[in-house]
Amino acid sequence: MMPLTNRTDIRTGRLATVRLGPNQDLVEGLQQAAAELGFERALVRSGLGSLNDAVIENAEGRTKVLQGPAVEILTLSGEIALADDAASVGVSGVVGETTGAVWAGRFTPGRNLICVTAEIVIEEIIESAEQHAA
Repeated sequence: MMPLTNRTDIRTGRLATVRLGPNQDLVEGLQQAAAELGFERALVRSGLGSLNDAVIENAEGRTKVLQGPAVEILTLSGEIALADDAASVGVSGVVGETTGAVWAGRFTPGRNLICVTAEIVIEEIIESAEQHAA
């Protein structure tokens, strides 16, 4: 059997480093930053920082609540899509508890408040190959 591949070519534009401060929500803060930068679509390339507590959902749809203080964000990735009538922000990552345990999942919007700071790199998506061909 041949391996299945799915490839989407995109063109990217500007890069920005976003700094979120205490008690800002991770997902909502990224959505707001993208809007302020004028990014209609963006990739979340990387990030680190700390959360008061972390609430993530795993691949099976189970929610995991990690009690802080200072749950560390070890990696971040995702996509931001803003539209006139709706926004879609999906951010996944790996976090570390104060005990040393490491967890991965998708961050639940509105439930991941920054503890001290978070610094995230986002990259503007200009168009996909499908848009370019049209």
